[in-house]
Amino acid sequence: MSADVIDGKAFAEVLKKGAAKQVAILKEKYNLTPGLAVVLVGEDPASQIYVRNKNKSTHKAGMNSYEHRMDSDVTEAQLLMVVKDLNLDPAVHGILVQLPLPKHINEAAVIDAIAPEKDVDGFHVINSGLLATGGRGMVPCTPLGCIMMLKDRLGSLSGLDAVVVGRSNIVGKPMAQLLLNESCTVTIAHSRTRNLAEVVKRSDIVVAAVGVPELVKGDWIKDGATVIDVGINRIETANGKTRLVGDVEYAAAAKHAAAITPVPGGVGPMTIAVLLKNTITAACRQAGVDEPKI
Repeated sequence: MSADVIDGKAFAEVLKKGAAKQVAILKEKYNLTPGLAVVLVGEDPASQIYVRNKNKSTHKAGMNSYEHRMDSDVTEAQLLMVVKDLNLDPAVHGILVQLPLPKHINEAAVIDAIAPEKDVDGFHVINSGLLATGGRGMVPCTPLGCIMMLKDRLGSLSGLDAVVVGRSNIVGKPMAQLLLNESCTVTIAHSRTRNLAEVVKRSDIVVAAVGVPELVKGDWIKDGATVIDVGINRIETANGKTRLVGDVEYAAAAKHAAAITPVPGGVGPMTIAVLLKNTITAACRQAGVDEPKI
């Protein structure tokens, strides 16, 4: 068996084009332009690239983009004041504070300061609670992108056995909840799970988000399973260079899986595309209008 490759880059492009169509409808019908504000603290190179890509994608979709760059020595109080101002700005429908933050700033305090309805990252405790109880909140971008790809591939997920390897608040826990909401039978595993291979082996869906390079071995994958690899790890090769790998042993897993996401080019491109979708959703809810169907 040779697995089909789930092309996250192509899927993301479809989502972005759909977002642009929705924005055009909102502008024409309601004079509503969704606005996304991104706050970047410090000079982390990876964060700068990510923020630049978000800004580019936001403009391309016809949305308003507001960027706030702050020095790494900014105080927590100063950062919280910026968040407060954005909460009050009617032109801003989504707020994203780029993580990680400098160590002297309490990330939880900053996330909790964002108005839940503008929390397009879906990290606020109120949004986490709404997801856990079946309410209508904002859903974290990466898990939402994963569930979109799974439903596109498999259709109904009802009754399938799923394992989420990873228990982070950003991916693992919300991913498990989304799978539960689709009526999957869900196991949350992690790097300390006993008999992890056996847990993975019985699963129709494997979502790996533990941050350990190639932790999930290829022969753990059930024949015909669908594998979503969220991990992005940079490892050193024999010639001293580096390459990106996921949390799944890709080549070996592809011999057993029916479908698998590559790294890079799988889950990664989906995050910004879903961020645009979340911002449109937030704008429609705040304006009290229906989200355009395309």
